[in-house]
Amino acid sequence: MNGSSRAATLTTFPWRLASIRLDGFPIIPAFILAFLGFLAIFANVLAPYDPEIGILGSRFRPPAWQTGGSTEYLLGTDHLGRDVLSRLIFGARVSMVVGFMAVIVAGVIGTVLGIVSGYLGGWVDQVIMRVTDAWLALPALLFAIFLAAIVGPSAMNIVIILGLAYWTRYARVIRGEVLSLKEREFVRLAIVAGCSKRTIMRRHIQPNVLNSAIVLGTLMLGVVIVTEASLSFLGVGVPPPQPAWGLMLADGKKGLMAGYWWLTVLPCACIMFMVLSANLLGDWLRVKLDPQLRQL
Repeated sequence: MNGSSRAATLTTFPWRLASIRLDGFPIIPAFILAFLGFLAIFANVLAPYDPEIGILGSRFRPPAWQTGGSTEYLLGTDHLGRDVLSRLIFGARVSMVVGFMAVIVAGVIGTVLGIVSGYLGGWVDQVIMRVTDAWLALPALLFAIFLAAIVGPSAMNIVIILGLAYWTRYARVIRGEVLSLKEREFVRLAIVAGCSKRTIMRRHIQPNVLNSAIVLGTLMLGVVIVTEASLSFLGVGVPPPQPAWGLMLADGKKGLMAGYWWLTVLPCACIMFMVLSANLLGDWLRVKLDPQLRQL
C-alpha cells in the first residue's frame, strides 16, 4: 500500500471514532438508550408478568401512586388486565430489534447502491438515481402501509418494509460523498496501480463513507421507530398480542376518553424519549465526525 492509500485508510471510520473527544457528549440521551437496550435484552427477567396474558378481574387498574392503584401493578393494567409495565419492557425489545434491523437493512441497500452509482457513473448512475428519485417521491409512511397490507403483519416483514422504505436516504448521501472521493489522489493512484473497480469500491471508497452511513443510521433510527409504531397503531405492523408500543397506543386510545390516561401517555413517553435520545446522539456524532464542523 502506498503512502497516499495508507493516509486515506487512516481517516476511515474506526480511526475517526477512536480520535473523537467526548466534550459535549449527550450523557442523558446515551443513558436512556442504554437503559432501554438493557430492558430489551433482559426483558424476560425484568418483566414481573407475562405481557400477553392478563387477568380480567384486574382490568383498568391505575398506577400505584394513583387512588385505587397498588404496588402489584406499578404502572397499572390495560383493558384485558395485562400489566402495563411488563408490556412496556417487552415493547422496548420490539422497538429496538425492529428499529436497528430496519436501519441496517436500509443502510446496506442504500450504501451499496450509493457507492456503485457514484463511482461507476454513466448509465448505471442514471438508472439508480432515477429509481431513487421515484422512490423518494412516494410518501414513506403510505408506502410502508401499502407494503404491509400486501405482505401481512409480522415483525420480520416490518423490518424488510422499513428497509425498503428508507434506503433512498442513504443512497443520496453516500453517492454525493463518492463523487468527491473518486477524484481524490489515493483513488487515482489505485487506478494507476491496476486495482479493479470492485477492489477500489471495497477497499478505498467504502471505508471512507462508513462514518456518514453510521451517523445517518443513528438519525434514521428515530424515524424508523416512529414509522414502526405508526404501522402497529394502524394494525398493519407488529401483530397482537405481541407487546409493541404502537399497539399499546391503539389499545389505549379509547381508554384515554374514559380517563385511563396511563394506557396512552406511558407508551407515548417511551417512544418520545427513545426517538429524542437517538436524534440527539446522532446529531452529536454528525458534528464530531465532520471535520468542517469539528473545527468550528
